[in-house]
Amino acid sequence: MDIDFEEIAPALAEQVATLMMHLIEDEEEEEEESRPAKVRRCWTTDLFLEREDVWGRLLEAIDGEGPNYRIHDFLRLDREEFLHILSLIAPKICRENTNMRKAITPKQRLAIALRYLATGDSYESLAYLFRVSSRSVSHIVQEVCSCLIQDLKEYVKLPSSATEWLKTSSAFEEKWNFPHAIASIDGKHVSIKAPSNSGSQFFNYKKTFSIVLLAMVDANYNFLFVDVGCQGRISDGGVLANSLIYHKLERNELNIPPPEILQVPYQIKVPYYLLGDQAFAMKEYCLRPFGGMHAADSVERHFNYRHSRARRTVENAFGILSQVFRVFLKPIELEPPVAEKVVLAAVYLHNFRRRQTLYNFSDALLPPSTSQPSSSMIIEELDDVATPASMLPIPAIPIRPTRALQNMRTHVAHHLKWNDPLSYPLPQPRRAAQ
Repeated sequence: MDIDFEEIAPALAEQVATLMMHLIEDEEEEEEESRPAKVRRCWTTDLFLEREDVWGRLLEAIDGEGPNYRIHDFLRLDREEFLHILSLIAPKICRENTNMRKAITPKQRLAIALRYLATGDSYESLAYLFRVSSRSVSHIVQEVCSCLIQDLKEYVKLPSSATEWLKTSSAFEEKWNFPHAIASIDGKHVSIKAPSNSGSQFFNYKKTFSIVLLAMVDANYNFLFVDVGCQGRISDGGVLANSLIYHKLERNELNIPPPEILQVPYQIKVPYYLLGDQAFAMKEYCLRPFGGMHAADSVERHFNYRHSRARRTVENAFGILSQVFRVFLKPIELEPPVAEKVVLAAVYLHNFRRRQTLYNFSDALLPPSTSQPSSSMIIEELDDVATPASMLPIPAIPIRPTRALQNMRTHVAHHLKWNDPLSYPLPQPRRAAQ
């Protein structure tokens, strides 16, 4: 019987192919059995698994009694203040636990942000301290700062009525012997890391990158108004002009009291004004010192000394702010929008810590369990608080005031010279060595 190979060839090829596939599968199974088991990647590192234990030991170490009560040094707030702020922002920063890991608690989130403001440490450093990833630290700092700005806004407010403005003016006259001053105003360059693709937008006259913090401060070193975010390259006259308050001052929309005489029998009415340095134009609402050098016993020199002494409150406020929240002592390595949040949060916390010296202080501004002022609330008579290297002054610009404003300033100068003279002589001016 003849076999037709052409008919049986496809069936034989199919059987051979099936046999080869079985052989290959058997070889792969043998290789998998001999190969060591693949180690699964962990969800998080062992370092971060220690977060709860490390946080518990840290909180126990700083929140003890007597010499072990160090929470104020660590977070710049005492226990009652910390818990009060936590009660305000906890619902906004709370996260749910999952099957994979436990969420970072609101108390830990607030502590991370406060520690960043208190030290200015890098995110990596805070990650090792709190056993949280640096990416999480980045999100936490931004989120908590936004919540602080929103929930502490009652602590940084301009007076809304003539009566409240008169109250701030009386404080200046009582503490600093300068009449009709309602606030001192100044701006500082807050150094930041060079923003990406920004060119020279944030490059200032000191050859560093910065954003400008413009502030109005009362007689007790409290901020009444702040404007943050103006690029460092902006000219000095444009800092105030670009602020949110400029047009309100120009149109007299802040309910500032009308001009009054300094005392009987004067006829010249003097407006209520801000105290600014040479960087600000002299306007009806802003009084700046005399330019140039003057003899020690001159009316101009006496006025400039008294003006500088009263205007020093804003310089001291900047100094206190930077010494408490040391994030200002070096360039802030964040993008400008995030750096603005950090600066504003520090300003709001500054006023919160000094709330019992605010012009609008009431029991509503106190934490529920606070009955006595804490040691951080005591007003110290500070002569000069050094301004940090990362907060640079705004340079002076020559702006000639009107004749009426010059006469008003001269009238105030003579009033201070003859009605409230100094009990000690001023030194003779000396020119800087060439």
